[in-house]
Amino acid sequence: MGHFLSKNGYSLKKKSRKLRKKKRRRNCFLQGPCMLCFIVHGTSGSVEDDWPFESAVAAASKLAERYVSLNSPEECAKFLLSPGELAVWEGQGRSLLSKLIGPPALFCAADYSEMVCKRKCAELQRCTPRKQPRCAFQETMENGEERGDSRCLLPSLPSSSSSSSPSEEDGSGAGRHTDAGSAATSSSSSSSSCCCQLSQNESSEEAKSAESTDTSHINQLPSSILLKVFSHLSVKERCLGASLVCKYWRDLCLDFQFWKQIDLSGLQQVKDDLLVKIASRRQNVTEINISDCRNVQDHGVCSLASNCPGLIKYTAYRCKQLSDVSLCTVAIHCPLLQKVHVGNQDKLTDHALKLLGEHCKELKDVHFGQCYSISDEGLVALAQGCSKLQRIYMQENKLVTDKSVQAFAENCPDLQFVGFMGCLVTSQGVIHLTQVRHLSSLDLRHISELNNETVMEVVRKCRNLTSLNLCLNWTINDRCVEIIAKEGRSLKELYLVSCKITDHALIAIGQYSSSIETVDAGWCKEITDQGATQIARSSKSLRYLGLMRCDKVNEETVERLVLQYPHIVFSTVMQDCKRTLERAYQMGWSPNTSTAS
Repeated sequence: MGHFLSKNGYSLKKKSRKLRKKKRRRNCFLQGPCMLCFIVHGTSGSVEDDWPFESAVAAASKLAERYVSLNSPEECAKFLLSPGELAVWEGQGRSLLSKLIGPPALFCAADYSEMVCKRKCAELQRCTPRKQPRCAFQETMENGEERGDSRCLLPSLPSSSSSSSPSEEDGSGAGRHTDAGSAATSSSSSSSSCCCQLSQNESSEEAKSAESTDTSHINQLPSSILLKVFSHLSVKERCLGASLVCKYWRDLCLDFQFWKQIDLSGLQQVKDDLLVKIASRRQNVTEINISDCRNVQDHGVCSLASNCPGLIKYTAYRCKQLSDVSLCTVAIHCPLLQKVHVGNQDKLTDHALKLLGEHCKELKDVHFGQCYSISDEGLVALAQGCSKLQRIYMQENKLVTDKSVQAFAENCPDLQFVGFMGCLVTSQGVIHLTQVRHLSSLDLRHISELNNETVMEVVRKCRNLTSLNLCLNWTINDRCVEIIAKEGRSLKELYLVSCKITDHALIAIGQYSSSIETVDAGWCKEITDQGATQIARSSKSLRYLGLMRCDKVNEETVERLVLQYPHIVFSTVMQDCKRTLERAYQMGWSPNTSTAS
């Protein structure tokens, strides 16, 4: 039928010869520019329904002329046949095809999904048919560009019983042809309405099933999983990001478990009114961190502490604006307190420490570094009242002496971490730490009067010691390090920056210690290539060797050790720069982007 209904019917033979020479890849029914796409696209009428009946040749010529006038694939896709045209076309077209290709059964057996004119609609891509009413087909094609789908649905052709037989159509007169055309029109319209209703029912059922089985949305996850995901977000990300997505997420972000541990560190917009609101709405707060919050005053901390008696951890580093009142209120209203880190608060005094020792019997971890107004009086009261202390850290507290060290050693048997960096502590106070059997980490940096005998005695008595920091102590020598390597069976970390040691100390560590993994000998001017090589060769447990600013160690020697012992990290100026650049490259940094920025 494609040859009979081509645009130029008079040059039919010439075209057929040309088509034989060319290799055709069309999927049309008769391998030629056909009119079957009109059947495929035909749903609702753009021409009058009372289309006058003409002979098959005249009808084909009219449709061919209309088809020639189309200029683009979009116009071809929007060209539709009315039900009357479709009925006449089907009835008369079958009689013509039957003379060429046999009985109508061959026509019905064709694959209608391929019946698209490839010459006019070459740019239109095929897709799987969607369940959609035929009456809405024209609107779909008109809105095809907006939906990103300019393809059509394939309507099913009427059965052979709905149209006249080929013999009746050939021998009938004009009146009978008119009756047949009207009958075909009514049958086509009825079948179209039935198809429309069925398609609507199917589309509604499909939408319901899609809604009931749609599990791709994140809100379909159990609330426990979403809460676990939100727990990895900061307070700022939850409040200013996730809670604004939808009401469901807002309710999840307001879950009580997110307001038990509040981290507001570094947020300068945090003021007292926010802490007051948190205290009034969330009385189950167990942890609060307001470090570097310069706009928080004593009023906000006091309101939070008075309304949250279950507070366990209180952290407020570098809040110089807070006075003694805030910590006193926390100590009075929070008897379950276990952790207090208030380093670098100049206004903190011994009065707050006395209240902590009086009311907070569960206290285990305290940090009062660079609180210059604290003295032995407050620390002794704290040690006597809080016998469960496990960690105590002091830094540059010039009013803290051996008396405080002795008080902690005698009253706190569970101590595990002790640090008195830069305090006025001597060997007479440090020697009391031999009573602490569970001591695991000892920080004695920059102790003015610390002798080797005291250090060796502490290492002998404290068998659980795993980390020892002796940096900035010029009295520590090779003999002391040798005893530490021999006696410290559990020792894993040894820091000797700026100590008076030589290659002999490193060689002793490699020979006598089977547990030390980290050795930092930076700024030790007497360390040479021999010591670095010997400890790397003899130690089986060594994983890190710090040689920063050891001027007698050549960089070529370090490069050779890096290649020879890849399991050891060697820290020098050059090696640290290389590792920094490698990490930067791994994160996507490049010199060009850095220069452009």
